[in-house]
Amino acid sequence: MSLIVLAGPAGVGKGSLVSWLLENDPRFTLSVSATTRKPRAGEVHGKQYWFLEKQEFEKLISDNQLLEWAIVHGEHYYGTLLNELTRAEANDQHLLLEIDLQGARQIERRIPHAISIFVNPPSWEELESRLRKRGTETESEIQTRLETAREELAANHEFDFQVTNDDLAKTGKKIVEIVNESER
Repeated sequence: MSLIVLAGPAGVGKGSLVSWLLENDPRFTLSVSATTRKPRAGEVHGKQYWFLEKQEFEKLISDNQLLEWAIVHGEHYYGTLLNELTRAEANDQHLLLEIDLQGARQIERRIPHAISIFVNPPSWEELESRLRKRGTETESEIQTRLETAREELAANHEFDFQVTNDDLAKTGKKIVEIVNESER
């Protein structure tokens, strides 16, 4: 069982990669993150995220029930519940954490043997295009995500591995290969 940190800027396709991995390799399971942001259309509590009130999240922090947590884009809490790791270990599965740079750094400090993979976009223009095509953020939110993306891309060297998400299946297979090689 490995803990796999998958990070990269908003719009790079981390969610699509996670879906591909879950559909193509039963050894992987996704850690469902907790957040204080409101659900987007079609998102289900407990499936995409655990949607919590700010007070609930802060209690988890004070009770040390989070593996990592961060305030993202200056407004919402995101974090990984400690019991997600326990669940994956019990099922002998690789636990995928789809998290931001702050969370990845916390995991690196807390669990240095975790496999960290940074997902790069094929180009800056493609990243911006993907963000806009999602249609889930205002122009102001897109600009905030793009500013954050510049910081994240500048830190990609902090990760054990890097992949470029220019082809979903190819990138998914590369992640499986990385995990397999890391376990040897």
